[in-house]
Order: sequence, then C-alpha cells, then structure tokens
Amino acid sequence: MATAPYRAGTTPVRPGLPHFRFCTRTDEESLSMNRVMLRTEALAKGFTLHLRGGLRIPVLAEIDMDVHAGECVVLTGPSGAGKSTLMRSLYGNYRAEGGRVLVRHRDRMVDLAAADPRIILAVRHETLGYVSQFLRVVPRIPAIDLVAEVMIARGIQPDTAYADATALLLRLNIPPRLHGLPPATFSGGEQQRVNLARGFIGGHPILLLDEPTASLDDENRAVVVDMINDAKARGVATVAIMHDTTDRDAVADRVFPLTPLLHAA
Repeated sequence: MATAPYRAGTTPVRPGLPHFRFCTRTDEESLSMNRVMLRTEALAKGFTLHLRGGLRIPVLAEIDMDVHAGECVVLTGPSGAGKSTLMRSLYGNYRAEGGRVLVRHRDRMVDLAAADPRIILAVRHETLGYVSQFLRVVPRIPAIDLVAEVMIARGIQPDTAYADATALLLRLNIPPRLHGLPPATFSGGEQQRVNLARGFIGGHPILLLDEPTASLDDENRAVVVDMINDAKARGVATVAIMHDTTDRDAVADRVFPLTPLLHAA
C-alpha cells in the first residue's frame, strides 16, 4: 500500500513556451478527477532462469494499486525492488503471472493480464502511453517525423501533426536545426527529450513514465515537470519512476513504495 501522499508542487507553464494541441478524447469533459483509470489487483510477476536450472526469481507479489484521473503516482524503492518490472507489466510488455492489470479503455475496464494481443495493441494506441528510458525507433528517420507520426497514426491531419510536433520539440529545447536529423546523431539527453515528445504528443489518458527526467539538466528537468503537471491538470493519470526527490515532490500526489522480495524458489 502507498505511504502518506506527497503534496504536489505547483509548477505553472513558463511564459514564452510554445504550446501545442493534444488529440481530443470524446469523453474528456465528463472525465471525473476521482475516476480510477488504472488498477492492479494481486499482481504477481517473476522470472525463470533456464540457464540456472530453472531457478525462479519472484519480483512482484500481491500488488494492489489504484491510479485516478489527474493523479501522478510515483513508484519508489531500492534497485531490484521491481519498479521497472511493474511498469512493463502495466504496459503489457511482461505478462502477469497472477492477478489483474485493469485499464479504463473506451469507458470500460480491460484486463491486460488476460487480454488478446489485439486488445493490448488497441489499448496502447488509444489509451496507454509509455515513455521508456531509452529511445528505440527506426534508424535514419528525422526527429520531427518520429514525433509527428504518433499523431498521424491516431488520425490527425499531417499539417496539424507536424505543427504540434514542432512546438513540442521546441518546448523541450530541441532546436530547429535538429528537427530534420535522425536522433541517432543526438546526445543522450536530446534523444530522451525526443522520446518524451513521442510519449506526450499522443494525448493518451494514461501515461507511464520510466525515469523521464534522468540524464537531463536542470532547465530541461523543469520543462518535463511542467509537462507532467499540465497533463495532470487535463485529467491524465500518470505512473512514474523518478529517483530525483525534487522532481518527484514537484509532481507526485502519492508514492507507491516497493520492497524487494528476498527469496528465490
């Protein structure tokens, strides 16, 4: 269970920052800020080391967590506690071995732990956005195309998609001279900001953020904190892993601590 909540910081959008549009949701006006968007029930996940004689390593057990619209829940705990495993289980990259992962999709709760792969893809396309620690994209494609394609895939006109992608890259301090270049030529921090642009531009009602401010300087960390708080104000439910306590305290409504499981089977 989560500990006492942190008080979310108030981080207004700074003057002069470009704005961009998000894909609209048909139920956005009726979305209650108390509505559960993501829930786990007795979630369990472990791994089998086949090269070690089938050694079983349990990582998650009996995880019960609710995330509401407009709320940011930050996962905490030492290395090896299962934060990234939980994040990947929420996204369906890891199949849960027990329990349920419930996501509000098209106004009903879908269990990703038992869903057909086609349903999981639909949930990711429409409902569940994920920003991993590393940018993994097709090589040699310009950064602006990588960001705009997220909106185009959701039915937005290309002119609008490219305008919004440009504005978001500028907000993340990616200069225009880099927009036409493939991110493989960028620094690690620049690649991370392109990754964040791809994650935020889709306008998903649920966002999973794995270390969104890691490797960023103070200025760009502040931009990302602003973006997370902007998303919360629009009713986006967010789960994040953030080791920087200043950034965490600026966005977290609650923390959800995880403890390593110390036994193997």
